[in-house]
Amino acid sequence: MPLWRPGKAVQAERSTERLPPGQRRVGGWPVLHEGAVPLFDPQTWRLRIWGACAHELSLDWEQLQALPQRETVQDFHCVTTWSRYDNRWGGVGIGSLLELAGPLPQARFALVHSYDGVGYTTNLPLNDLARPDNLVALHHDGAPLSPEHGGPVRLVVHHLYAWKSCKWLAGIELLPADHRGYWEERGYHNQADPWREQRYSYQEEGAEGEG
Repeated sequence: MPLWRPGKAVQAERSTERLPPGQRRVGGWPVLHEGAVPLFDPQTWRLRIWGACAHELSLDWEQLQALPQRETVQDFHCVTTWSRYDNRWGGVGIGSLLELAGPLPQARFALVHSYDGVGYTTNLPLNDLARPDNLVALHHDGAPLSPEHGGPVRLVVHHLYAWKSCKWLAGIELLPADHRGYWEERGYHNQADPWREQRYSYQEEGAEGEG
């Protein structure tokens, strides 16, 4: 019997429009990230899931590619105000990986790690990570995911601002308590819901100066 089942995620009230508030639609795909594009070595790369789970995972590149894959088509929203419609992502469902790891009852949050060399991380509630459409993405619009867009492997959490979709994915740490990531420690909002325009930490409930 599985040790874990995702709880019911709390969703924001959505606009009747497709474009979240404060966003503009773009036709291309802007490239934004901290630091340089890292080199990928398929011989040494591992995708780890560890922490509050029954089975720690360490998948090499071939093992990840051998897992069942699927596609999903989603809009993608960046905190810098651009939105790109109808992205066709292909990869391994997050739910499949979490089922292999078996999050323990105390696992409520995830800290996602990159192999970028900067030490990039980003955090989110486990129920946000575990949504059915979220992927460890290997393809975009029918082609292998390019390095400048986080390839060959990145996280895709389409319903939050794009900095939560960690480029150059290396690991997912399951935690009982929240731990802010790279940009969250530097003033970005902890939740990052584009439909609530949650861009900066001063907007968070209880933040100093909030009226």
